[in-house]
Amino acid sequence: MPDAMISIRNLSKWYGAFQVLTDCSTQIAKGEVVVVCGPSGSGKSTLIKCVNGLEAFQKGEVVVDGISVGGPKTDLPKLRSRVGMVFQHFELFPHMSVIRNLTLAQEKVLHRSPKDANEKGMKLLERVGLAAHSGKFPAQLSGGQQQRVAIARALSMDPIAMLFDEPTSALDPEMINEVLDVMVALAKDGMTMMVVTHEMGFARKVAHRVIFMDQGQIVEDCSKDEFFGKPRSERAQLFLSKILQH
Repeated sequence: MPDAMISIRNLSKWYGAFQVLTDCSTQIAKGEVVVVCGPSGSGKSTLIKCVNGLEAFQKGEVVVDGISVGGPKTDLPKLRSRVGMVFQHFELFPHMSVIRNLTLAQEKVLHRSPKDANEKGMKLLERVGLAAHSGKFPAQLSGGQQQRVAIARALSMDPIAMLFDEPTSALDPEMINEVLDVMVALAKDGMTMMVVTHEMGFARKVAHRVIFMDQGQIVEDCSKDEFFGKPRSERAQLFLSKILQH
């Protein structure tokens, strides 16, 4: 895939003697939205954390926009500033206002002026429907609002791709949609996205492809229609039968 934004080749990772990822290979094209799903402990979160070097890996190769993540000369902080990451638990700075959460890295890493950083931050808060809350602190917001701030913060760095690690799993059910709506809009704007999630409705709506993992391996890597139509592996069929009953 010549226009691959993210390329993962034969990726393997161990924690001591325990192998968490075994020979994982996939590619994500520019503008593609890929949902990574599978049972707990299947290696989904570890896989996407390897993409921006948050997890080191022992074997294989991860290349993001032509840069080798595991390369000895790679400037990982610089790479991470270009690959947005949204975690399960918001990871906002609790002692800073919402807008400061968005401007700090722009000023420190991208060397934007406070005025430009503030303008960009406000524009993004508007985009996620939270401009009115810019002066508040994270603790004054609901979980869904905090997660939308976290997405806006990641976007403030002008990322070339976005990684989401179960972005809705810590939220109350009624807050999930407000976060997914922002993600759907991002996907429609052509953002390259890798999303670890159990939200199959989201996968059906916006994913181009679905990667299904089990026991550290990629068991399925196919179009969403194939995946929801008739996954090839029994393991994926079983997973879907359990998750789609609800």
